[in-house]
Amino acid sequence: MKPKSKILIIAGSDSSGGAGIQADIKTVTSLGSYAMTAITTITSQNTTGVFSVLPINPKEIEKQIFFTCKDIKPDAIKIGMLHSSRVINSVSKVLNKVNLKKIILDPVMIAKGGTKLINNSAIKTLKKKLFNKTFLLTPNIPEAEILTETRIKNTSDMIKSAKILLKLGVKNVLIKGGHTKTENIEDVLFTKKGIKIYKNKKIKTQNTHGTGCTLSSAIATFLSCGKPLNKSCELGIKYVNQAIRSTHNYGKGHGPINHLNSIKLENIFK
Repeated sequence: MKPKSKILIIAGSDSSGGAGIQADIKTVTSLGSYAMTAITTITSQNTTGVFSVLPINPKEIEKQIFFTCKDIKPDAIKIGMLHSSRVINSVSKVLNKVNLKKIILDPVMIAKGGTKLINNSAIKTLKKKLFNKTFLLTPNIPEAEILTETRIKNTSDMIKSAKILLKLGVKNVLIKGGHTKTENIEDVLFTKKGIKIYKNKKIKTQNTHGTGCTLSSAIATFLSCGKPLNKSCELGIKYVNQAIRSTHNYGKGHGPINHLNSIKLENIFK
């Protein structure tokens, strides 16, 4: 099987393998594309929480992106955890040189266990430096609330928040509805052309570590293969839901999802 496209992932490392750049690589690979990386942080964590965060020097992050793209040009870029204004400025600077339109930004701000991963100054820099480069922004409800300084209680609030985010410069927004306390989840895609709502029944499980990273990487993969945005979001959500349904019970806290759910081994490997 030959890779269908090439994805550059700019994100933090998760030592437990469920989220971050590990989840991104697994997703891109499982969906048949080629994953490249620029690591922004090294975290020590497991399913119960984040214990330490070691930042990578912004200049080194810049080099990872530049030299990778100089040799192997990606079809799309997925951006995850950017922990400081210095890092965001470095990423913004090098993206000007790369000049790629399909940039998916997952504004990672809070870990599943509740640890805050970005400060207020960096949030302001994120809006100023990266939003105008972003083709698709994929915040969950708490992240959308922080970015728009509004409260989100329902789907109508999600749409209002998405409108604000579009005015801040991003081209398209997918607000993920997994944090709502309802039987069904509504993910809202807001574009200049209109609104698309994806409705799915909530799966009752605590094994949801890495769902946000996985979804943004899945959408980036489908987009990089030439699928339209609506379809890419639909397929990405489908992939994540199947990964949650078929998950394994690893760890004592928020366990990882099953990224391998899309892979079928040929007889030669069985």
